[in-house]
Amino acid sequence: MSVIRGTSLTGFGELVAELGGDPEVLLRRAGIRPADIGRFDSFFTYRAMMHVMETAAAATAAPDFGLRLGARQGIDILGPVGVAARTSATVAEALRIFEHYLAAYSPAIGVHVEPQTGGEVAFFEFQVLLVDSPAHPQTIELSLGVALQVFRFMLGARYSPTVVHLPHEPLSSREEYLRYFSCTTRFEQRRAGFEIPMRDLQRPLVQDQQAHYAVLTYLDTVIDRHDRAMRTSIRELVRQLLPAGAATLLVIAAQYRIHPKSLQRRLAAEGTTFAALVDDVRREMAQHYLRDTGVTLTHLARELGYAEQSVLTRSCRRWFGASPAALRKRWRAEHPAPQARQ
Repeated sequence: MSVIRGTSLTGFGELVAELGGDPEVLLRRAGIRPADIGRFDSFFTYRAMMHVMETAAAATAAPDFGLRLGARQGIDILGPVGVAARTSATVAEALRIFEHYLAAYSPAIGVHVEPQTGGEVAFFEFQVLLVDSPAHPQTIELSLGVALQVFRFMLGARYSPTVVHLPHEPLSSREEYLRYFSCTTRFEQRRAGFEIPMRDLQRPLVQDQQAHYAVLTYLDTVIDRHDRAMRTSIRELVRQLLPAGAATLLVIAAQYRIHPKSLQRRLAAEGTTFAALVDDVRREMAQHYLRDTGVTLTHLARELGYAEQSVLTRSCRRWFGASPAALRKRWRAEHPAPQARQ
């Protein structure tokens, strides 16, 4: 079961109360004990966190609830992971700490940093690693809000990324996002995260080698060092390659430098096949885009690697028993966006 530390909702009770809501009621409905909030040694499921964030935004009529809560948090909620990061030699090294050890905070999430074409900009991606996760735009915005505070801790209180990417439609006004992130915001994107100049990653931090290595030694004793199942990493590759029509067995086997038959055998040992895995990724992506965004069906078909929209329609009927348009209408009715306070 994927869990997250109690510090992930630090400030939740105070914010809900300020907005006129009852935090204890919301937490208990989500299956979270109020006493666990703010405690690093307490856990609750990541799905429960997703649920309480969405219900809190609706109950308080605050579409920017996740951003507000993110502004109240910082690197301290990460506990030893945050200590290891802030005692690193450079920002780039701190981000590698997050990539390597964030599972000690929650195995349900991850971050990844990669240079973009040209090498002058890097993309910092926030990832939710759950399969079949419910709608969670508030949790995405909370996480990017916390990430912004972490960057500002390392690079200065007025620091801003170049661009922020959000995988959903705006929850509040575009002006509010500009005020919050102080940079261009792009919505309905394939990934959640920031574009950051590479030169910023090379900036030095106030390193404390003794504390740094002591914390890493501790983290190595508590984190699961086993490799994730191959199907997990293949899912991430498939998601990236589908829009280009390159999510094929040959291409992905080449990424691992193994024969396609060897890849199939390894997936079989994990109880799946390559075709089933690709189909499952497409199903999750279709649900996300239809539920959380307003992208056209033509665009969605391309994102899933389909040559024709009719293939998308047939797939949706097979997966969900309805057409894409009908699904979008139904899911939007089930999960209406919270309305802003007047």
